[in-house]
Amino acid sequence: MGDNMDVDKLAGRLAFLREAERLKSVLRTACTRSGRPESTAEHSWRLALMAMVFADELADLDLLKVLRMCIIHDLGEAIHGDIPAVRQQDAAGKSAQERQDLLALSAPLDETLRMEILALWDDYEQAGSPEARAVKALDKLETILQHNQGLNPPDFNYAFNLDYGRKHTQSRPLFQALRDILDRETRARVRG
Repeated sequence: MGDNMDVDKLAGRLAFLREAERLKSVLRTACTRSGRPESTAEHSWRLALMAMVFADELADLDLLKVLRMCIIHDLGEAIHGDIPAVRQQDAAGKSAQERQDLLALSAPLDETLRMEILALWDDYEQAGSPEARAVKALDKLETILQHNQGLNPPDFNYAFNLDYGRKHTQSRPLFQALRDILDRETRARVRG
């Protein structure tokens, strides 16, 4: 191994990745098209893919920052799981728990990387930057997309989609256009 390699730093990053793997087992209320519950890791993957697919419409944003935020936005759920949007009465409490869990999860990381991840997550939670606002919007749109295409239980509340995250999806013409398409799909699912 090269003289420049910091073995402790590499070991800490591997430890972090081992713990982050827990996100693959955190299940959400939406199902895939086969009827299997979707994991939070799968949601984060398609959110990042969505950002990449629409990157030409988001050319004024820092795409690397957007993609990094997509990947870490739900990382805190690896410890205490996902709280379905329909049951989120205490958004501040959920946010505080996720931040605490992200701090615990990222403890093995070197301070520089740990603070970088935390700063991205804080920005996302506060919708502070244009990139964070875009990821917030895409997050809501990806969730609605999955709800509409999944093989969900018969009592699944599709009407919930019609108001879900609307304040975030009005910030750009792209998000409004995607929302219009997805709302039409939702209404068709509600009518059954």
